[in-house]
Amino acid sequence: MIINSFMITTIINYRMKKTSSLILVLCTLSLAGQTTFDKYFTDRVLRYDFMFAGSALKTVVYPEVMKEEPFYGGSKENLIDTFNYGNFRYELYDQATNTLIYSRGFCTLFQEWQTTAEAKTTERSFYEVATMPFPKAKVRFVMSMRQKDGSFTMLHETVIDPADIYIRKEKPATANVTRIYGSGSPAVSVDLAFIAEGYTAAEMGKFRDDVKLMSDILFSEAPFSSYRDKINIWAVETVSAESGTDIPGKNIFRNTVLNSSFYTFGTDRYLTTQDIESVNDYAANAPHDNIIVLINSNLYGGGGVYNYYSGTTTGHPLSAKVFIHEFGHGFAGLADEYYSSEVAYEEFYPLNVEPWEPNITTMVSFDSKWKKLIRAGTPVPTPAEEKYAGVTGLFEGGGYSAKGIFRPEMDCRMKSNGPKGYCTVCRDAITKMIEFYTK
Repeated sequence: MIINSFMITTIINYRMKKTSSLILVLCTLSLAGQTTFDKYFTDRVLRYDFMFAGSALKTVVYPEVMKEEPFYGGSKENLIDTFNYGNFRYELYDQATNTLIYSRGFCTLFQEWQTTAEAKTTERSFYEVATMPFPKAKVRFVMSMRQKDGSFTMLHETVIDPADIYIRKEKPATANVTRIYGSGSPAVSVDLAFIAEGYTAAEMGKFRDDVKLMSDILFSEAPFSSYRDKINIWAVETVSAESGTDIPGKNIFRNTVLNSSFYTFGTDRYLTTQDIESVNDYAANAPHDNIIVLINSNLYGGGGVYNYYSGTTTGHPLSAKVFIHEFGHGFAGLADEYYSSEVAYEEFYPLNVEPWEPNITTMVSFDSKWKKLIRAGTPVPTPAEEKYAGVTGLFEGGGYSAKGIFRPEMDCRMKSNGPKGYCTVCRDAITKMIEFYTK
């Protein structure tokens, strides 16, 4: 076909109109999201503190206190959680119209504890925190728990009046904050708050260096490497009286600001803090979508819980790999893909229910996972043979079980410390989470 100048001009005009229409649609959607935020919320944070209490068979919510905090760091467009991740979720409904205006899924150490042997015979309580943009009018706050069949059941409901005189408006716990990387607006960035644990006042320079080191490691990993300009890194310089962390199995105890400890649930390498109140008290000094606790220790260990926090030591040769693994849990809800290491959990994943985590499957609903990413000719299940290394398939073993649970690749950062980084499926899940926070 011969194309003359008139046809070229017509084609260009058509494409320009199409592009302009697309831009107009995107701008309209963006403005609609912003309008929704401005209609219902301010730029501050409403914090709802409560206790989870119970046993393996019982979960009860006990409200503690509400606080107003200064920095909302989340997206103003994506207010409703679309992932359906987590063993719990909380939702805000506008009281006047019963409109869902905000929601988040999350996990806690309490739920992990419920799967231990101790929880079958003992009742315990865990302090918890839920944060959300501060509402302008009365809202209905609803807390739900995922049941073994995957459905959610309401645990707790209350009406919150933003004018309530008992909402505390105290200044956050005192801590200097240094912006290590990033210059983007929190509303269109992933904001990560690194909090010092087991660093004395004399070690704050070391802490800032450790935050920079871990951030550089994060930026070297795909897909974070493609979003460096969309990530803000904050160092919250919380000062401990002593260096290090508790190691109960060796009768070592340190006076630290966040009360972290190895031997969580009896597992020597599992390093966490159950003082989630203090973690959030200090995190309030910076806008944040996710919290990382850096523990000043040379030992191997860490822990990560979805939309709760991620934690790791900073001085072990494998600390970088542990950080990337634990941050996969805390930020993107990725599951452990290993199945031979010691854990305290018993029957963590029912084999007749599809796990909510994006990187493991029981085959109950594999169509909702990575089935479409498996190339034709790849055997399903996929044998753990060298020729399938780096291939997306269906490899048996994951989620603490050698049988009945499958993972996407032979090896991945969520399985071991061997491979360079995340597998294709995990990278895809992380990318979706980054996009959620930056739109």
